[in-house]
Amino acid sequence: MIRIVTRKRLALLEADTHAAFERARQASAAASAATARHAQELSGALERAERAEATTDEVGVLLAGAQREAAETEKHRLALSLELRRLRAELERGPVEGEALTVLLHYGEPHTIYRSLDDAHADTATHGVPADAVWSPCGERPASVFRWRCEPFVYSAASNGFRRAFEPDAVPVRGAA
Repeated sequence: MIRIVTRKRLALLEADTHAAFERARQASAAASAATARHAQELSGALERAERAEATTDEVGVLLAGAQREAAETEKHRLALSLELRRLRAELERGPVEGEALTVLLHYGEPHTIYRSLDDAHADTATHGVPADAVWSPCGERPASVFRWRCEPFVYSAASNGFRRAFEPDAVPVRGAA
């Protein structure tokens, strides 16, 4: 089959080809723009996901710390509750004959009252006295010459109160008859 192509037909085919190439170029440009837009959206979504994951990790660490702290606080609260019950029972029963307390004196002035001598010594460690300090008897020297001094007191039912465990020697007052 022989087909005769005229100049007019060639011009129309060339115009159609140029139009097809232009549509293809526009479609390619639109596809490239859409791909770039989708890639940018995907990149943004990935960044947000990474930030969310990092935030989730941080929140997880904070939550774990808060849970540990809550567990420690609960243990401390239970210990305090038991101690409070014990102290209430002790308060209800009242003092017992011969029960001892230790008064921590700071330059002769009462500072704090403790259940035991060991508790008083431990507290002085928080005030600058070495924990391994050797405590020696004070003798008859006045309490005011010592930075820290521990004095034991014993409950006496006869006096309805606590008395010093070691009474100081009586010193005559000048001018007393």
